[in-house]
Amino acid sequence: MSNYAEVVVLVEGKTEQIFIQNIIAPYLVEKHIFMTPIIISKPGQKGGDIKFSRVTNDIKIHLKQRPDTFLTIFVDFYGIQKDWPALKEAKSQQLPEDKAEKLNSATKNSVNQMFLLQDSERRFIPYVSMHEFEALLFSEPQILANHLQIPRNNIDKIISKFGKPENIDDSPHSSPSKRIEKLSPRFKKTSTGIAIAKAIGLNRIREQCPIFNKWLTEIECINF
Repeated sequence: MSNYAEVVVLVEGKTEQIFIQNIIAPYLVEKHIFMTPIIISKPGQKGGDIKFSRVTNDIKIHLKQRPDTFLTIFVDFYGIQKDWPALKEAKSQQLPEDKAEKLNSATKNSVNQMFLLQDSERRFIPYVSMHEFEALLFSEPQILANHLQIPRNNIDKIISKFGKPENIDDSPHSSPSKRIEKLSPRFKKTSTGIAIAKAIGLNRIREQCPIFNKWLTEIECINF
């Protein structure tokens, strides 16, 4: 057995890639887990249009490439397409944790059906975030307000309505990213968003976002 683990994480865009590189990966290194984020491949296609067929193509490549690496995904519920396993059932759930459970369980089962010979049961950990990366930025209202240069009360109103960051809905007009953009047009995902996440810190994000925390805990518990 090795004294460290290598984890490839398939992400849908540059923001998630930077978030992994700058915030999650340095934390995991201390636990002897080395995480490498790779953007899901599709020439000419941007994040936010995530088809399961597109993702499984990359899953196949990385599971078959090396038998000693682990694999996970980091995609937004907001961006996945109708070919995703159990998407219809997940959308019928009221609670975000039930949506995530439906999707992650179905994703795991589907990948196992295709790649069980590659030890996917042990090596693959799915994660569909609720409802998108920007929800994590609501974990600390004061820090978010400071970076957006707006009154904290604007953030508190949103949190009081939904309770937790991962509860903020996935409507095209009121998803976490749309809400932030309405509050401040100066917001940029790959710069402002990452700066906010770094200022909040991983511990606070985990406290406020149990679905995200569950995924990261699974990564931490990898048996290597």
